[in-house]
Amino acid sequence: MKIGKLRHRVTLQEYVAARDSFGAEIPTWVDVATVWASVSPISGKEYFASHQINAEVSTKITMRYRPGITPKMKVLFNNRCFDILSVLSFEERGIELALMCKERVPDGQTSEG
Repeated sequence: MKIGKLRHRVTLQEYVAARDSFGAEIPTWVDVATVWASVSPISGKEYFASHQINAEVSTKITMRYRPGITPKMKVLFNNRCFDILSVLSFEERGIELALMCKERVPDGQTSEG
């Protein structure tokens, strides 16, 4: 992987279960690292289900190898949020990671709006 391909700045976040003063869980996402990466859409498809249009965009985010990245994390990029579906280590050599992601679409929005 050439360094020139890693031209996007992304932030990796992990979920931390914080508690409020009453002991209730507060969903909290904490920054783990901000790294250089390549963000590439793989495909886009829309499907109709339960009388609602759901948009799904598959994206591949490639970055230098970093231990501890799991599908329980998410990626932030240019005001967009991606759920990590799988983490692939290129040739299992500890050089680069490919994160196969699904973009989160805010409620009430489709890919058209």
